[in-house]
Amino acid sequence: MGTYVVNSKKEQQELLTRCGLNSFVDLYKDIPEEVLLKDGLNLPKGLAELDVKRKFEDLADKNKVYKYIFRGAGAYNHYIPSVVKAIASKEEFVTAYTPYQAEISQGILQAIFEFQTMICELTGMQIANASVYDGATAVAEATAMCYERKKANTVYVSATTNPQVIEVIKTYSFGHDIKVELVPEKNGVTDIEALKTMIDNEASCFYVQQPNYLGNIEDLVALGKVVHKVKAKYIVGANPIALAVLQTPAQAGADIVVGEAQPLGLPLGFGGPYLGFMATTDKMMRKLPGRLVGQTVDVDGKRAFVLTLQAREQHIRREKASSNICSNQQWCALVASIYLATMGAKGLVEVAEQSVAKAHYLAEELSKAGLTLKYQQPYFHEFVTVSAKNTQDIMDKLAQNNILGGLPLNEREILWCATEMNTKEEIDKLVELVKAV
Repeated sequence: MGTYVVNSKKEQQELLTRCGLNSFVDLYKDIPEEVLLKDGLNLPKGLAELDVKRKFEDLADKNKVYKYIFRGAGAYNHYIPSVVKAIASKEEFVTAYTPYQAEISQGILQAIFEFQTMICELTGMQIANASVYDGATAVAEATAMCYERKKANTVYVSATTNPQVIEVIKTYSFGHDIKVELVPEKNGVTDIEALKTMIDNEASCFYVQQPNYLGNIEDLVALGKVVHKVKAKYIVGANPIALAVLQTPAQAGADIVVGEAQPLGLPLGFGGPYLGFMATTDKMMRKLPGRLVGQTVDVDGKRAFVLTLQAREQHIRREKASSNICSNQQWCALVASIYLATMGAKGLVEVAEQSVAKAHYLAEELSKAGLTLKYQQPYFHEFVTVSAKNTQDIMDKLAQNNILGGLPLNEREILWCATEMNTKEEIDKLVELVKAV
C-alpha cells in the first residue's frame, strides 16, 4: 500500500520513532531471520489470461483426487445437497461484508442469528457467537476466555486431542505466558485418574475432544466433575454431526463448547476455508470473541436484528483484549446454516446413524481381513487398527485403486473413518484389497 498512501520519508520515520522503532525492519524482529524475505520475490514475467488459465490447469492435473475416501482426522467427507451451494452462491450473500450498518444488513444479520441459534440447539448451550476461523482457533480462543482467574495459569489438555489443535493451543498460550499440560491417554480415552492427580487450583481450564482424535467416546460427565471440583472451566470440543445422536456437552456440564463446523456443508479442502463454532453459558457471554447477533424490534414494532455485542477487542479497550478475532467467517457460517436447515433434525440424525453403522461394518470386516482393533471403546465413526504389515503397503495398494485409506498414525496403526458417503460395495472392495496385502 506504500504506493497509494501519500506520506513522505520524513513522515514515515516520525511514525517509526513514535512507535519506538528505527526502521521498518524492526517491525519484524520477532520473526526468525532465516524466514525473512531479503532478495525480493522471484516471480516470472506476466502472462496473458488464457496462458495463465492453461498453466494452472496443468498444475491442477498433478493433484490426486480420490473417488473413495476413508479418512477423517478432523476433516470429513459428507454429502452436501446441491441446494446448499445454490443458495450460498447468491450474489447478495457472496458480496456481503461485515454488517456494521444494521439498517441495510438485515439479511446477513438474520443469517448469523440463525447460525448462532442452531449451534445452541446442537450443543445445548445458551449462547453462541458468529463464528471464528476454524475449529483449532475456536479451541485456542476458548482457553483464552479462561485466563482471568487469579493464579490460574495452566491449561490442561487431553492427550487424545487432535495434535494440530494442541499446537494451536500452545501457540496462543505462549503469548499469554500460560502453561499447557497434557493429560495422558489410557486405553484410547483420557486417563481420568491422571487428571485427578494433575489438575489443581492453578488450572484455568481443561479441554477434551468428543469423540476424541482416536475416534473413541469420552466420559464427559465424569471428566467434568473432576474439573469443576477445582473450580476450573470445562471446555468440550464436539463433532457437530455426532451431536445429533450423542449427549450434548451442556448435559455433561461443559462451560464452553467449540468445534470445527466443516462437516456441516463445507467440502473437503486443502486448508479450508473452514469454520469454527463457539458456544457458552450466559455467565461467560461477555468473554466470547467476535460478534453476537441479537433479535429485537424496530421503531414500528417489526422484528429486526442487530449486533448486540460486537468485536469489542478491535476498537474498545484493546489493551485488555484476550482475542484478536476480527473476521466472522460469515459466508462459511451461512453455508453451515443452509446445510442444517436443508437436512433438518431427522436428516442430521440419519447422517450420524449411517456414519456409525458403516464405520462399525468397516471395522468388523477389517478385523476379518487381518487387522486388529486397537481399542475396545465405544466409538462414533472413526477407529484405530493395528496391522502386522507396514501401513504404507496398505496405503499404496488402496491408492492404486483410487481409494484414500485411513490416516497412518505410525508404521503399524491406521485411523479409519466412514460416513454416509461410503457404500457397502466400496467397503467390501477396500477390505478385499487390505486382505490381499
